Amino acid sequence: MYPFQRNRRLRTNESIRSLVRENHVSADDLIMPLFIMEGENTQEEISSMPDYFRFSLDLLMDEIEKATKLGIKAVNIYCKVDADKKDNEGTEALNPNGLMQRSIRKIKENFPNVLVFTDVALDPYSSFGHDGVVEDGKILNDKTNEILAQMALSHAEAGADFIAPSDMMDGRILAIRETLENNGFSDVGIMSYTAKYASSFYGPFRNALDSAPGFGDKKTYQMDFANADEALHEAENDILEGADILMVKPGLAYLDVIYRLKEYSKLPIAVYQVSGEYAMLKSAAANGFLDFEKCLLEQIFAFKRAGASVINTYFAKEVAALVQ
Repeated sequence: MYPFQRNRRLRTNESIRSLVRENHVSADDLIMPLFIMEGENTQEEISSMPDYFRFSLDLLMDEIEKATKLGIKAVNIYCKVDADKKDNEGTEALNPNGLMQRSIRKIKENFPNVLVFTDVALDPYSSFGHDGVVEDGKILNDKTNEILAQMALSHAEAGADFIAPSDMMDGRILAIRETLENNGFSDVGIMSYTAKYASSFYGPFRNALDSAPGFGDKKTYQMDFANADEALHEAENDILEGADILMVKPGLAYLDVIYRLKEYSKLPIAVYQVSGEYAMLKSAAANGFLDFEKCLLEQIFAFKRAGASVINTYFAKEVAALVQ
């Protein structure tokens, strides 16, 4: 007890603070999301995500090279699909020469040691902007799973290291795992969006991929943001069905869910610092309301403190540079 016990002794200077620090962040913790578009020598800034871009495949290689020089070893790729290639069943998603499949091959050819995580969901390919097949205004679960499994298989055939299904259909992890196993891809991992909430923080992302729902919302398949116990139920299902990593999305508003999943499971827990979180911090810093670097690190350490060992963030390069 005081005065014999003085907690401030361990806060005296940075040397002692760093020595006893409970959590650390490095580039090894990071996945960098990337938006890919058709074309050559082209990059487009996303209007709702300042300083973040869509890249054509040739320029994408330059962006990944910059990331690897900072120690980043993993990317998560998303494709902007031309409107004339969209339909209700996401046919283009299964095209072996589609943008996603070509992107995977090119990344692995140029950067064989970079881990490639691929988004598996129908919304970028859907004429309705939903994550599943639409019939009479409803999102079909089982029919969607059949397509998602084939989509995952096409990514594995192109060279993906991890499949990252973000759709929140019931049973999709099992459908994907069985399809991968039955086709000789038992080493391909699954990072499941286990607790993906029906959040309003996704707006800039949907602008980036032109994937906003054409009607209604996604509340019949994404989770109710009032619930936390439900995330444990989702996690139990995903673990039994063959997931390797469990993800919580979004991040800041769901630190309690990250913590609960970490306590519940021994699998690695991932978090997605989503586009709305990116835009808020960028905008506040641009207006001089916040110190960008200090607030960014505080958020990233909050994810680690809550229990995330994998952080999917649009700030991956900035974080990697700050923690070097």
